[in-house]
Amino acid sequence: MWTRDRRTRGEWIFDNLNVIAMLILCFATLYPIWYVLVNSFNDGTDAMTGGLIYWVPRKFSLENYDTVFKNAGIMTAMGITVAKTVIGTVLHVFFTAMVAYALSRKELIFRNGYMIMGTITLFFSAPLIPNYLWLRDLGLLDTFWVYIFPFMFSFFDLIIFLAFFREIPDGLEEAAKIDGANDFLIFVRIVLPVSMPVVATIALFHGVWQWNDYFTGLLYTNKADLQPIQTFLYRVVAQSSSNQILGATGGAINRKVTSQSIKLATMVITTLPIVVAYPFLQRYFVKGLMIGSLKG
Repeated sequence: MWTRDRRTRGEWIFDNLNVIAMLILCFATLYPIWYVLVNSFNDGTDAMTGGLIYWVPRKFSLENYDTVFKNAGIMTAMGITVAKTVIGTVLHVFFTAMVAYALSRKELIFRNGYMIMGTITLFFSAPLIPNYLWLRDLGLLDTFWVYIFPFMFSFFDLIIFLAFFREIPDGLEEAAKIDGANDFLIFVRIVLPVSMPVVATIALFHGVWQWNDYFTGLLYTNKADLQPIQTFLYRVVAQSSSNQILGATGGAINRKVTSQSIKLATMVITTLPIVVAYPFLQRYFVKGLMIGSLKG
């Protein structure tokens, strides 16, 4: 049904300027992503001839992706990344939530002391060299578990869990204890299932971080078969010679690819899984951001 626009002229101008500004912002955000995607499907040697490729590939080619996927190194790196993201996220969420649940109990001995010690870690962290020596003494260097154990707990994420756990009615736990459930069973069977919004939020945060982390593989592993995809991408981008990159990606020097085209194709490959997974967790993510904002 048609209704009369009751906005004043000033409000109409202001609203339209907002729309224009948002469209410009969206374009400025999305176009670089589209540009990378289009160029990754363009013939590498054609892109080097000059000119800009705007909306569609000027000379469509799958040689860039063919070169990347034929390299055994990138598939190994992708497997490491998937494994560390899944395992690391599950253990991080479970362990951090378990500690947060314990700290949410008022009867916990020295509870305030634990909170003070945890708060200090938000402002002060171990320097690089002591952290390296600590991981070396634990025997985690050049092992897969260097991606998992040091990142199983985050006090910042604990605070988010804590805010949610404090809103869970005490009656749920009391009823479970009457039925004979212990604290661990209550945490697994009751607390975690009703905390899915915050669980999904923390899982998204940590999962994206695990997927994008390249520094850990760069600093703490020397074995090529233990390096994640982001470290692989970093090494690709760090190369300055086309011959070096082509030699590292299967020796396909005669293919119509360049160092730049392989960089772009690798960037698309490493980014796509997160882009695909994000919409499925977005609804939990929005709920999780509202934690603590309303009290009911």
